[in-house]
Amino acid sequence: MAAPRNRLYRRDHFKLGIFSANCSSGMAVTKVPERWVNSWENNARLVRLCDEAGLDFMLPIARWIGYGGETNFHHSVLETVTWAAGLLAITERISVVATMHTAFNHPVVVAKQIATIDQIGAGRAGLNIVAGWNKPEYDAMGLELPDDHETRYGYAQEWFDIVRKLWQEPEPFDWDGTYFRLKGVHSDPKPVSGMPPIINAAGSKQGRKFATRNANFLFTPAIDLKRSREEIAELKEQAHHEGRAVDVLTFTYVVCRATQKEAEAYHRHYADTHADWAAVDNLIRLQFAHAQSFPHDLLKLIRDRMAAGHGGFPLVGTPEQVADGLCRLHEAGFGGATLAFVNYAEEFPYFAETVLPLLEERGIRRAG
Repeated sequence: MAAPRNRLYRRDHFKLGIFSANCSSGMAVTKVPERWVNSWENNARLVRLCDEAGLDFMLPIARWIGYGGETNFHHSVLETVTWAAGLLAITERISVVATMHTAFNHPVVVAKQIATIDQIGAGRAGLNIVAGWNKPEYDAMGLELPDDHETRYGYAQEWFDIVRKLWQEPEPFDWDGTYFRLKGVHSDPKPVSGMPPIINAAGSKQGRKFATRNANFLFTPAIDLKRSREEIAELKEQAHHEGRAVDVLTFTYVVCRATQKEAEAYHRHYADTHADWAAVDNLIRLQFAHAQSFPHDLLKLIRDRMAAGHGGFPLVGTPEQVADGLCRLHEAGFGGATLAFVNYAEEFPYFAETVLPLLEERGIRRAG
């Protein structure tokens, strides 16, 4: 059987992608001068490296306001649909996901946008749905952030029901729902892939019900792997009760060097000595006030990891140690992980040269 065009749909293969390269500083809340500059030129260089190395996907963060601090972390962000369109146009194999906030983007427009970039990529597009949590961004848009998750995900469910119907329904239709009243809507062309892969990150009970009902991939942090193993089993069982199968992805940050000493020294340098702690604390305050993505009982550990990689799972050490960490995530039940580096384009080639072959030798990834 031929491999699916969209690499996110590959089975029996631990998927790897790049996260947040469209954002200034990527995932590292640091003041070091070599931190990631999210220019189009840098993103184009990075995606070509990833495409050639056989990485599976690129996943962006949709952000509209920075987090303050000395660096104003994430103050510069490339908009995700136009970013994805550009990356898909200059690559051949890698999948590219667009991240969309349900409250900020009309579903009829989104359905056509995603179908269009899927046409550009010949079936390699994906959609990451965000139901909303960042109150300052709602304030900037002149919108109210609903306090209850039931409303947020009720709106998101109707929003996605419309998007999905537009992708599947050949004829115009009306819609008379709780949040939308539509007349004679239609969307053409359809996605090349039929149904692009859907990603959702959710921590609340309502959010996880939405994810297991609609998404192909649920995105969740790996703070404690024992806890993760239990959580993944529960999510897959919950999806099974919906008559569906869902894969679970997590996110990491990578400091890969020839020696453990060198890797740990650089980790301390950028993530402790030169961390932007004011931005870290602003980020944590907003996450804990309005989202349930991270377990609140592990605040100290999360704060340290937030500076190093936005709360991601640490992969710090030699190529062998980094490969060991990815294998532990695989053993815990994750179907894949995203990668982040202080400077993606400068650091990724060493990872690709040294770590990817180890993962293939260990049997958790297939070549090409």
